[in-house]
Parts: sequence; structure tokens; C-alpha cells
Amino acid sequence: MINNFVFVALFLLGFYAILVKKNLIKMVIGLNIMEGSIFFWFITLTDRGKMIPIVNGTQVASQLNDPIPQALILTGIVIGASTSAFLLTLIIELDKFTNSTNPDQIGGMIKD
Repeated sequence: MINNFVFVALFLLGFYAILVKKNLIKMVIGLNIMEGSIFFWFITLTDRGKMIPIVNGTQVASQLNDPIPQALILTGIVIGASTSAFLLTLIIELDKFTNSTNPDQIGGMIKD
């Protein structure tokens, strides 16, 4: 029960950072907080409180946790880290070009 409140609080904190902050780097940090809260929620949702799936022939499959959600979360972490690195690289290059990380000041720079 408390896990759901922590998930919602972290998700709303990240959403707040994306909507309200006027710095592109802080927006990327907010996106990372939202991703982390989703990962936390998904792992706590799929944890059944059973034994970890270590290779042992004496255990019954119904007494083990499913390793698939954990593998999916690891894949999501790698994708999130790659996306964050790409976004931060774009922000650095944009800052070199415009001398600003404020989205409002960058908006008028594009020519039609």
C-alpha cells in the first residue's frame, strides 16, 4: 500500500519538473524520476514474496518469482539511460548554439 503512495509521489514530482521547470536539463531529470518511479512500481507490483529463481532442481516453479519483469526493467533502464544521454548531448549542443537552456528563449530561434 505504501509503495503505491511512493510511486505516485515520485511520478508527480517528475511530472511537475517536466511541466513547470524552465530548464531543459531539469526537464530531463524529471523524466528520469518518472522512469524510476515506473520501474519501482512495476517491480513491486510483480514481486510475489516468493523465492528468487536460482537454478535448483528441487524447487517447484509455482514457488518462484517470475524473472521476466526484472529483465524487462533492466532493458528499460538501459533504454532510459541511452535516451537521457542523447537528450543531454542535444541540450549541450543547443546551448553552444543559442547560449540558453530555457525552452522559451529557444522557441523563436527556428526559421520557417
